Amino acid sequence: MVDQDLRSTALEAVHESLGAMFTDFAGWRMPVRYDSDLAEHRAVRESAGLFDLSHMGEIHLRGPQSAEALDHALAGKLSAMGIGRAKYSLLLTEQGGVIDDVITYRLAEEHFLVVANASNAAVDAEELRARAAGFDVEVDDASDRTSLLAVQGPAAEQILVDLLASEDSGIAGITAEDLTSMKYYRVAEGTYRGGELLVARTGYTGEDGFELYVGDEVSVELWERLAAVGGDRLVPCGLACRDTLRLEAGMPLYGNELGRELLPSQAGLGRIVALASKGDFVGRAGIEAAEVEGLPVLVGLAAEGRRAARAGSAVRDASGSEVGAVTSGALAPTLGHPIAMAYVDPAASEVGTELVVDVRGKDLPVRVVEMPFYRRV
Repeated sequence: MVDQDLRSTALEAVHESLGAMFTDFAGWRMPVRYDSDLAEHRAVRESAGLFDLSHMGEIHLRGPQSAEALDHALAGKLSAMGIGRAKYSLLLTEQGGVIDDVITYRLAEEHFLVVANASNAAVDAEELRARAAGFDVEVDDASDRTSLLAVQGPAAEQILVDLLASEDSGIAGITAEDLTSMKYYRVAEGTYRGGELLVARTGYTGEDGFELYVGDEVSVELWERLAAVGGDRLVPCGLACRDTLRLEAGMPLYGNELGRELLPSQAGLGRIVALASKGDFVGRAGIEAAEVEGLPVLVGLAAEGRRAARAGSAVRDASGSEVGAVTSGALAPTLGHPIAMAYVDPAASEVGTELVVDVRGKDLPVRVVEMPFYRRV
C-alpha cells in the first residue's frame, strides 16, 4: 500500500515497472533496491549504475552579489570558484555546527546552484534566503521541478558518449569531447529536448561518474534513453547500494556523521572551513570560540568475519570503557569484511588502535583504520 503522505519523484512509475522495492527516505518514496543490493553495488564498481536522486534539493542563486551572498552563507569561499566548477561546502549554524553539507556549482559569473540533501532541502532554501537578505541576489528553490539522475561507475563516461552519438539524442550544447575532457568536480551546461541540462562529473559512490539535472517533464525519457543506450552495462540502482558505496568511499552522511551538534573538525572537515581565505561568515565566530580539545572525532573501523556493526552500536576500549559510538556500518561488498565509521574519544582515534564494538550483545573486535576504506585505481 502506498503511503499517501510520501512525496514521489517524476520517475516513480518507471521504478514500479522495474519492480523496485521502496522505502521512506526523508519523506520521499524512493527505490531502495530493484533486485539485489550486492548486484547493484557490484555493477557500480565494475560497470555502471543508474540512480534517481530527484529527492535532492536544487537552489539557484542569481544576481550581481550571488558570490558574496554565498561567501556569507557557507563555510567555503565560493567567490573564488571558476565558472563550470563545483565545490563541496558546509552550511553552518551560528555555533559552528553543520546544518547540511552541500555541493555548489558556478554556472555563470552571477549564477550558482546549491545542491542540498533531501532531508534538508527546504531548511537550506530558507536559510539561504535569510542569509541572502541585504545582498543583490535572487534565491530560487527549483527542487520541485528538477530531476537528478546519476550514472556512476567506470563505464559511465562511455555510456554518456554513446548517448550523445545515438540517433536523436535530444542533447545540444554538450559534446563528447566536453565529457571526456571534463575533470572531477566540473559541470557543463546544455539542453535536453530544449530544456536546461546540467552534466556534472560528481557523485557519492567513490567511482567515476556523472550527475544529470533536467526538468521533471523530461526525466522519464532521459532515464529510458540512458537505459537503452547503456544496455547490459547499466543497472538501475537503489538507495541501499548507494549507502554501502558511499560508506566504502568514506563519505559522510548527514544525520549519521554530520549534524548540528557536530563541528566540521570533528568529522575531519576542518579544511572545508575558509577561516584563512575570507572574512566573516555565518558560523565563523562559533568555530573560533569552540573548545575542541577532547571532543569525539570521526574514525574508520575495520573487522574480520561477516558480522557488521550498525549505527548506534557502542564502541569500547580494551579495558571495557565506552569510548564512542558507531554512526554507519556494513559488511563491505567490495572488501568482503565489516567496516564502520564511528565517533570516538581522541585517545582512541589513532590508526591501529584495537577496540571492541557491541553487535547485538556480542563483542566484535575492530581496529582503527585510515579512510577511505576503498579507493578506485
